[in-house]
Amino acid sequence: MNPKKKDTLQNQWKLGCLLAAAASLATAGIAQSVLTESGTISGVSGNGLNVYKGVPFAAPPIGDLRWRPPTPVAPWTGTRKADAFPPACMQVGVSMPGETPPAVSEDCLYLNIWTPAKTAQEHLPVIVWIYGGGYINGSASMPLYWGDKLARKGVIIVTIAYRLGPLGFLALSELTRESPHHSSGNYGLLDQIAALEWVHRNIAAFGGDPKCVTIAGQSSGSISVSILMASPLAKGLFQRAIGESGGLFEPLQLGPQFLLANAERDGEKYAASLSAPSLKELRRLPASQLTGNAGGIVHAVIEPYVLPASPYETFASGQQNDVPLLIGSNADEARAMLNVSHETAASFSSDLERSVGQLPPALIAAYPHATDEEAQRAQLGLERDLRFGWDMWAWARLQAGIGKHPVFYYSFRQQPPFPTGSIYAGWGASHYAELWYVFDHLDQSPWNWTAGDRRLADEMSSYWVNFARSGNPNGPDLPLWPAFTNAGGKVQYFADPITVGGVANINGLTVFDSVYATVRGKPFAAQ
Repeated sequence: MNPKKKDTLQNQWKLGCLLAAAASLATAGIAQSVLTESGTISGVSGNGLNVYKGVPFAAPPIGDLRWRPPTPVAPWTGTRKADAFPPACMQVGVSMPGETPPAVSEDCLYLNIWTPAKTAQEHLPVIVWIYGGGYINGSASMPLYWGDKLARKGVIIVTIAYRLGPLGFLALSELTRESPHHSSGNYGLLDQIAALEWVHRNIAAFGGDPKCVTIAGQSSGSISVSILMASPLAKGLFQRAIGESGGLFEPLQLGPQFLLANAERDGEKYAASLSAPSLKELRRLPASQLTGNAGGIVHAVIEPYVLPASPYETFASGQQNDVPLLIGSNADEARAMLNVSHETAASFSSDLERSVGQLPPALIAAYPHATDEEAQRAQLGLERDLRFGWDMWAWARLQAGIGKHPVFYYSFRQQPPFPTGSIYAGWGASHYAELWYVFDHLDQSPWNWTAGDRRLADEMSSYWVNFARSGNPNGPDLPLWPAFTNAGGKVQYFADPITVGGVANINGLTVFDSVYATVRGKPFAAQ
């Protein structure tokens, strides 16, 4: 690829975001002041919305508050301006290819609000968005996540920040001993819960209904949604849940690092790599030194306080926070993550073992790879189902089988017009691809969107808003979306036009299911 052409195309995408921002500011004024529990804030107003940026929901987690649960915000006097996005939490890289790297700071526990309400008496539904990024990066202010288009359809959008990488997920025996709950890790998840608690206490002042809150996320944000549905600490803080391409349902036998004792051992190794053998010394290190080498400290921990049992165990026993659920994944998830152009039939098995470890022969056989072309498709298909497809299918079946509330299951299949030569070229319906449609933000990217793309973006964003309003995505002028049941297995296929089908890629998923069932019956191996 010509580097100059690639830079030009990426600059066009960034220019589209800047133009969208300029358009939103063209008629901006000062939003009405709102009294929160900590003090009065003012935001910006324009195009029928009031927007509040950089609203603190917890004290800065710095100094002695590093690796502690979030604490309340110190009250202020006067009116605090909430008219500019704050820095993102400390991180490495960006959560989405082509994204402009955000400014970062350890002082990052803020949220952003888009509200169409004119008074506090409107009691509008609320969607709280949890960004993805593999728990190592991500930002609540990324333009693609802005809530302007969804808010104009009658909901309040809140985007929240949470600690990432080792600052968000470090487990240590010293931290566990320090904790009154005998746990450590999951500080990023505690941030999410603190943000939801803030919304519960304060959103009515912005015209929202604290009893009509939807949590929503994509990728690791969607994994967070599955965890929040399993966490006793999050009970009552939300009434609906949306998960896009991410869940935590695999057998713990395949992920022993998620268990607290093993996570503590990994934490000790990480601390030793920094030549900081004590917690006191770790808290003295610059935040940038802690995130430069994550050391694998980028995942949730099964511990007594936030996540006493795995989501699979919690759902299987009917102990989840039981709410209406809208979930799904994309047809070409892995294309955004893998370059399979050099994959061959001869190298398929060895390449796969290097990528994900040794797999049972039955799994490899479920993805035919007799020719080089087949091997490329097989690699993409197996990675898609391993990382996303099976989790969403398992999540849907668990909720449909045990829960009292409905599940609405989708498969996103539309191929956006990603330009040839761009970083997104050839991705198809890849990981991330549904986000332009869900947020109805096609205009942020100056690509050759078709009338069908625009129709689908309007339909998908309307489904999401309807679901937040009532727990059912259906509404006037929308194709019927049937609820998913374990008997019927109906899935909404998002393309132009929208259709209904069965569970996509069911043959491979069934093999995964059989393998995982066998693994669950085995004892844990020593790490």
